Amino acid sequence: MSTEPSQPSLTERRKAATQLEIARAAAALFAERGPDGTTAEDIAGRAGVALRTFYRYFRSKQDAVGPLLSGGGDHWRALLEAADPGEPLAGTLERAVTEALRPPGADGAEQLGVTRGLLRAAAQDPALRAVWYRVNQDSEERLLPVLARLAGDGADPLEVRLAAAAATDAVRVALEAWAETDAPTAGPGSPAELAVRCLHELMGGMRLFKP
Repeated sequence: MSTEPSQPSLTERRKAATQLEIARAAAALFAERGPDGTTAEDIAGRAGVALRTFYRYFRSKQDAVGPLLSGGGDHWRALLEAADPGEPLAGTLERAVTEALRPPGADGAEQLGVTRGLLRAAAQDPALRAVWYRVNQDSEERLLPVLARLAGDGADPLEVRLAAAAATDAVRVALEAWAETDAPTAGPGSPAELAVRCLHELMGGMRLFKP
């Protein structure tokens, strides 16, 4: 029996593409007008979908940016899923987070810029902030089995759970701190540099990360 993960169906891919298009429209409008100046109707119109299609996928205008905010976590987990369980966990995490938060090319810088704008807006919008926290909670839960595989069968489940929480918070805090500044997307003060610092601070005393 094959152990390869099943590929998304055409319907699932179309659904994901529509959700991402709506998310991009929402982020662009929030940047132009702010959440208070944007309606669900505005977002649907910008995305080129009917309002009923918008509400088929999202409960509110703030919810619509969820697919954009979760994209970085998805990329990070994919990198970790491809990692060798035999490698030291600390180095594996550091390499993955550095690659995920330092995407190459203009598209990567643009995506980080969108995230910065959304996090700045979230500071003044409780509903948008709740979406950000929910995305991070979901990311932590999905990271847990990935880290459990990398840590090996003998790892303490409590330590693995703590590692998933700390790793998720390291990235969250790094992005939030970066969004408050005008630091570049690469180099000193960048999301990748801050996230590695946070990883070292939060995980330095954990047995899972000892050489």
